[in-house]
Amino acid sequence: MPLLSDLLHALFLVPLTLLPIMNPFSSAPVFSMTAGTDPLVNRQLARQVAINCWFVIVGSMLVGTYVLDLFGISLPIVRIGGGLLVASSGWRMLSRSDDDSVQEAVRRSQSGGLSQSELVRRSFFPITFPLTTGPGTIAAAIAIGAGLPRTPALYLAGAGVAMLGATLTVGLIYLLYRNSVVLMAKLGEVGTLVLTRLMAFLLLCIGLQIMWTGWAQLNGLQP
Repeated sequence: MPLLSDLLHALFLVPLTLLPIMNPFSSAPVFSMTAGTDPLVNRQLARQVAINCWFVIVGSMLVGTYVLDLFGISLPIVRIGGGLLVASSGWRMLSRSDDDSVQEAVRRSQSGGLSQSELVRRSFFPITFPLTTGPGTIAAAIAIGAGLPRTPALYLAGAGVAMLGATLTVGLIYLLYRNSVVLMAKLGEVGTLVLTRLMAFLLLCIGLQIMWTGWAQLNGLQP
């Protein structure tokens, strides 16, 4: 039972950590404006974005720590830097009154119409990066990967569970993006605004918590 509980904790650690940072609810309006109302295009673009996000998350978890070692960067510094980015993103979302420049660019492109090939190209920028998997998500994924056991057998098991957690995460993102048009219609303009502000506040708190964890590790404190 303790082993099962540890596996379940490791499995749900990835989506519970990354989903509030990724905040797909705030990106859903951008996705729906980019994909339009065609159900086939929505499904294809949502699938491609989910695949992109999976590779970004898994790559950050499994390779990110070694990249940090290559450049001599410690994990607490990454946590502080990533937490600062996450908190600043949340603060900007709370304080801004208009859509950001990325959303405005998507609107301008949408007004002129987008072909299916253009939609595929847009699956990475801006929807995958930086709207869904931004610097904060990458830093958090690196932190998760750094916590994997270093014993080969345990590392393989932990990496497998983490990859399943990443699959669960991008699966939820796929479902949300695929149904983003219906979701935005049901929420309405006011509901979308309220949901975005609530997620922004949660994002600010998560960023501060990540920063505090890194600061505590640098000073030998218990986070």
